[in-house]
Amino acid sequence: MIRLPERKTRSETRNAIRRTPLTLDRQEQIERLASRPVDVLVVGGGVTGCYTALDAVTRGLSVALVERDDFASGTSSKSSKMVHGGLRYIEQGNLPLVRRSLLERQRFRRNAPHLVQRLPFVFPVLAQDGVFDARVAKAFEGLLWTYDLAGGWRIGRLHQRLTVPEVLARAPRLRADRLRGGLLYYDSRTDDARLTLTIARTAAHFGATVLNGATCRGLLHEGGRVRGARVEVDGRDVEVRAGVVINATGVWSDTLDALSDPGHRPRIRPAKGVHIVVPWTRLPVDGTVTVPIPGRARRATCTRWGDVVVVGTTDTDYDGPLDEVLCTREEMDYLLDGANTAFDAGLTPEDVVGSMAGLRPLVGSKEGATLDMSRDHRVSTDARGLVTVTGGKLTTSRHMGELVVDEALKVLGRRARCRTVSLPLLGGAGYDAEASSATGGLGAHLGERYGTEARFVAALLDEDPALAEPIIEGGRHLRAEVVYAARCELARTVDDVLSRRTRMRVFARDLSVKAAPEVGRLLRRELGLAEEEAARQVDDYIAAVEREKTVLMEGLS
Repeated sequence: MIRLPERKTRSETRNAIRRTPLTLDRQEQIERLASRPVDVLVVGGGVTGCYTALDAVTRGLSVALVERDDFASGTSSKSSKMVHGGLRYIEQGNLPLVRRSLLERQRFRRNAPHLVQRLPFVFPVLAQDGVFDARVAKAFEGLLWTYDLAGGWRIGRLHQRLTVPEVLARAPRLRADRLRGGLLYYDSRTDDARLTLTIARTAAHFGATVLNGATCRGLLHEGGRVRGARVEVDGRDVEVRAGVVINATGVWSDTLDALSDPGHRPRIRPAKGVHIVVPWTRLPVDGTVTVPIPGRARRATCTRWGDVVVVGTTDTDYDGPLDEVLCTREEMDYLLDGANTAFDAGLTPEDVVGSMAGLRPLVGSKEGATLDMSRDHRVSTDARGLVTVTGGKLTTSRHMGELVVDEALKVLGRRARCRTVSLPLLGGAGYDAEASSATGGLGAHLGERYGTEARFVAALLDEDPALAEPIIEGGRHLRAEVVYAARCELARTVDDVLSRRTRMRVFARDLSVKAAPEVGRLLRRELGLAEEEAARQVDDYIAAVEREKTVLMEGLS
């Protein structure tokens, strides 16, 4: 059960295990945004902005969150999808970040058990040219003990050594001629886009106004202070009055900061991360296997997601357009080279069934490698009262939201205690991951995406038996999931559904193109779209995917 805010009685606050689905009517949300001043206006619907909105509303503040595109459409849907402490940060000497991350990892596993699952990591130990050879494996095991003692133990498993047969059981195509054994430890993974969306919906459950497709066009100033923003949503200009505005726009934060302070100096250094997706049959692994990239300091991870494996990541400086970040042919070849060096897989570009590229909003000097830069976050308030959060990582997003709201309360001159530490996200309260997994089939598929709210998706099948059919033959996702996305998850477009509500664009790119017309048809019926608008959305989605493939396969920019 959700722990209710102390200021409200049980009759005034809805239960966490909802009796009815949380439907979010877009026009109602827009009217609330236009007609009600708020204590806190959050600009940016990534994971940090969404957790900030949830933290603020559960402290009793009135809250609105606006996102220019879609929830998690930027960095937060293109991460490594790991909820982890970060072994690399121990190597960098940043033990406090590791401790905090491991604590927050456990909170995610408790508050969102349907979305954050335990994941085994294997480090093969090779005689030469590995992430670790036999000479340094013992020293690295010392790091794993530090990791366990810093909080890794909370996951219920300690690290262990593996024999050669045990390593090959988890990764049968690893080249065995130089294999000397392995090391195994545990972290967690998540569908980052669905996690972000669920945080936003939980904020709405507690009364926040949340809107995607709502662009901040400027800030409102009164008496030399920021007191709101001008927002454009669905062709309508709205002035949103707020006691404090929070800039949670990630790699775009310098732009909003400059609207508050024309003398603002840019401080974001975007770092590009890229992943590619290949069929599991071509690269069979259990959990995550970490392998070397020839001639590079960076390690690559190969992580199983159902019937595919995600291979990543790169970490390089980026100076291109922030609104179109794509995986290039050079980056794909770099990752394929790493996988083929470690595995007897013979992967080629034709095996790549999806890709994703995103930007980490790192803060700091333009000198040195981005790989060595800190992933610590920064929260600051400028002279006009605009609160900005930058840096950080998905794992610590709840804690970042807490610190941001602490800062916002100083601007407001108020006090209120954080309530998100043990607050389940929608679908998490009462969810039994093991029981759901044991059901297999449709129950497991819906359970690990919606948690206890899976019953609301299943109820749509009684409403219309045709919704039990897959969106497209050969796909895992049901037509009912498109309907649910439109009614309850603020999906507006074909891209919203295929890129973030289902993740088909990442995990089954070509199949998603075939599914686009059916998604368009279902959205047209649910949202009352004109036939021309639905057709335009389908065409735009297909064109975007083709552009992505062209850059990836042909090396064109």
